[in-house]
Amino acid sequence: MHYYAVIVAGGSGNRMNNSIPKQFLLLAGRPVIMHAIEVFYNCPQKPEIIVVLGQELHKHWLDLCKEYKFVIPHILANSGLHRFDSVKSGLAKINRDGIVAVHDAARPLISPSVVKTSYEVALEKGNCVVGIPPVDSVRTTNPDGLTSALNRGQLKLVQTPQTFWVNELKKAYEVEFKVQFTDDASVMEHYGLNINIIEGNRENIKITYPEDLDIASVLFNKKRP
Repeated sequence: MHYYAVIVAGGSGNRMNNSIPKQFLLLAGRPVIMHAIEVFYNCPQKPEIIVVLGQELHKHWLDLCKEYKFVIPHILANSGLHRFDSVKSGLAKINRDGIVAVHDAARPLISPSVVKTSYEVALEKGNCVVGIPPVDSVRTTNPDGLTSALNRGQLKLVQTPQTFWVNELKKAYEVEFKVQFTDDASVMEHYGLNINIIEGNRENIKITYPEDLDIASVLFNKKRP
């Protein structure tokens, strides 16, 4: 069986209020993206790794790899306008069927055991998406400002990795982009698949705002032996 990991690092990080793309910000002395890649490299399935970056960032990334002596083998792909386009670009680098996990580069604290289980469940059931139950109450709002409560017991906060058979995911991504395609699961659901969800780890936060990096630093140090 062939395994792959597409690490999506096309975000600009505007909400971080920082000129440095969020995937290159330092966590425990190394760029965030390197932590994410390392988890997949060390998992038992030994996936082939594809890193999706803006073409203008390729040289900077290679310079960072030299600076931090980061030698994990990987293939580079160009990111697109939307995450949808970036994932599609990463998938184009895969030439044979197998199981592929798509993961946000800005999630450096994904649990190795969750990655391993994601591949196993996708192999057995066809796909696997990681999610955690919300702890806050959740409400919907409409354009008139009216709100209504949702049953949080029926909700999941979806994370990555999201793992599928390569050829099925490629076929699903042949459609035109829609704004409701916020992740790979939504694309696959549109394609007609039912999605399997497993429990993720709460530490697997997506670094989006400045305070997220501080939180990630605390969580990273906590898991150190």
